[in-house]
Amino acid sequence: MNNRTGLDLSGVVVRLGDGDAMVTALDEVSLTVAPGELVAVVGPSGAGKSSLLAVAGALTVPERGTVTVDGHDIVGMTARQRAAYRRDHIGFVFQSGNLIPALTSLEQLQLIAKLSPRRADGRGAAALLADVGMAHKADRRPHQLSGGERQRVGIARALMGRPSLLLVDEPTAALDRARSHEVVQLIAQETKEAGVATVMVTHDHDVLEHCDRVAEMIDGRLSAG
Repeated sequence: MNNRTGLDLSGVVVRLGDGDAMVTALDEVSLTVAPGELVAVVGPSGAGKSSLLAVAGALTVPERGTVTVDGHDIVGMTARQRAAYRRDHIGFVFQSGNLIPALTSLEQLQLIAKLSPRRADGRGAAALLADVGMAHKADRRPHQLSGGERQRVGIARALMGRPSLLLVDEPTAALDRARSHEVVQLIAQETKEAGVATVMVTHDHDVLEHCDRVAEMIDGRLSAG
């Protein structure tokens, strides 16, 4: 963990579509996130926030610019290498939790350990569930959990692989105000304790107080946070 350097995007350009319909989703975007730091990215719909997460998460290769996670050049990797790096070093928390319906809370985490045992969190699945306040719901399936509880399990699952980078997409969209604060406080806490670089895209300005920095994206350009 001491060797981690976090996320570094420099001069990233992503264009979508063809001809007259081409849109610049990311326009010379640069962003650095240190280990243990939670950076929120805000901005209107269509501003490029999803493209930013896709590039940082090794899902999209930019037309121009560099993307490094802990010093590893994502852009220079082959598709297979990016997939392996994404699996072993990048954690995702989705808006809806995106949990597997047939698995219990505990099994969601255990699956990550089976898929990537080299990266499995040393605390173990049960201990990590306890850390996010879900030990008492370890045997429950997603349909038996509230929206906030599903997000807590999703956060634990994302951290189970001991990622270097955590990417969080609109985690409070389906939650009330109190649950929204609880979830983002948890993300901030786990970011620091796990020493992971975290980028959170959100429309919820009410929770920004829990973040270390806030950057705004408008028309594909990112202001420094």
